[in-house]
Amino acid sequence: MKMFGLTKEESSLLKKLDTPPKIQAYLDSFTINHEEEGDTCLSPRRVMRERRAHCIEGAMLAALAFRIHGQPPLVLDLTSDPRDFDHVIALFKRYGCWGAVSKSNHAVLRYREPIYRTLRELVLSYFHEYFNDDGYKTLRSYSCPVNLAQFDKQGWITSEEDVWFVERRLYDVKHYPLLNKRQIATLQKAHPMEMKAGALVEWKSPK
Repeated sequence: MKMFGLTKEESSLLKKLDTPPKIQAYLDSFTINHEEEGDTCLSPRRVMRERRAHCIEGAMLAALAFRIHGQPPLVLDLTSDPRDFDHVIALFKRYGCWGAVSKSNHAVLRYREPIYRTLRELVLSYFHEYFNDDGYKTLRSYSCPVNLAQFDKQGWITSEEDVWFVERRLYDVKHYPLLNKRQIATLQKAHPMEMKAGALVEWKSPK
């Protein structure tokens, strides 16, 4: 019987990813998906085959790997203000604390060790380095965790079509604000040295 519709080869590969660091290393082996031919939301099967992913695509694959090993396939949306882009991470828990696996082209929006007692703590670990090209700190809210098992009947794992329904669900679920208006109004822009570090990317755009 095929596990979640996966082939024997796909299942075997994912079974080897039995720790969060192994899952992260596997995601890191892919190029970033620059979406050269238009926006995508690739299923885990397509990510494994095409060996490219952006954040939500990587998060879904990581969530699937966690599921293969008996954990819930949870993803979470980090929401920015309109001057920046959202980011999606895969969640896991160890010894009562949260951690995250993350696919990013930037230096800092990556793996988080499972040391955070709450999801808010975990999300805040991304706050100071979450700034746009003008240095504005833009992280504003985070979603409740979304269990991808709810999309099994829609074929999120093996679909050859883009799985936009996952993205729409992440957009629609309840989000929790991180800051109030007074805090937002007094945020300091990133220092030039921080901006210089933030400009580092792992995979340069071909355009």
